[in-house]
Amino acid sequence: MYLVRDERVHRTVHSVEVDAGAGVVYGLIADVVRWPLYFPPNVYVERLEFDGTHERLRMWATANGEIRSWISQRVQDPRARRIEFHQTRPQEPVRTMRGTWIVEERPGGTSRLTLLHEFTVAGDRPEDAAWVERACDTNSRSELDSLKRLAERWTRLDDLVLSFEDSVRVKGPAELVYDFLYRAADWPELIPHVSRLDLTEVSPGVQVMSMDTVTADGSAHTTESVRICFPHAGRIVYKQTATPGLLEAHTGEWSVLPDETGVTVVAQHSVVLREDAVERLLGPGTDLAAARRQVRRALGHNSLATLGLAKRHAESAIRTL
Repeated sequence: MYLVRDERVHRTVHSVEVDAGAGVVYGLIADVVRWPLYFPPNVYVERLEFDGTHERLRMWATANGEIRSWISQRVQDPRARRIEFHQTRPQEPVRTMRGTWIVEERPGGTSRLTLLHEFTVAGDRPEDAAWVERACDTNSRSELDSLKRLAERWTRLDDLVLSFEDSVRVKGPAELVYDFLYRAADWPELIPHVSRLDLTEVSPGVQVMSMDTVTADGSAHTTESVRICFPHAGRIVYKQTATPGLLEAHTGEWSVLPDETGVTVVAQHSVVLREDAVERLLGPGTDLAAARRQVRRALGHNSLATLGLAKRHAESAIRTL
């Protein structure tokens, strides 16, 4: 990395060589909605507008250990393999932030990925500029390293990525179902497979939690997560920032969907398997297909248990009225 100062504009450059085609690398960058699954710093990305070239995004990510959120505009140029971005609603101390992703073809079917940032901070305070520089450096290195690993395993990515969902029907108010899912701090008293849960709401609707759970096979796991709560939409999205050993990444969503006859509650999961941990954790000779079944069974079992208790909570409240 090098840093150039031009008056009050700070610039950073990060790059990485990738043993994969430029089209593969560009495709991973363009698929911004899946960034939370692919890039460790990203928690959630909501695409607000997209016309195939221009897009507007609401993004949540970790920066120097804090949860930050902003609105970004991006312009995709697949022919040149460039994506330009700028924050339209940055969070302090950032005053302006813009940059470019550039993918270049290299000999032998490889590519070079470069990430540029330009930013200013309010009042050009040195301590604030240093904070943003550190966040840019840490997150950029993490994102480029992750993208390199994913792109270089592109042919196996369909086997490593798994998405699924479970649902239940509830004859009760959507508000009570959402309340059960939102009050995760109470889960150790309500959900048998949750033995410990520490939760802090760092800002309205943004929760950071650490949880100990037991899966159907009796194994215990400690996870850490960031949850973004949307009470008016009946949604809670989350990203595990510390995962069980078998998972490289795990994102998910709880959705409460009312209709004329009741409520459907959905638990959705997306994971990336940690390929080098499969045989070590599940036994010699275990393949990815068996690992996928194991993860589907374990996560689905716990999700359905939580959904069932949310259903009982909402329906019991109605019966007692």
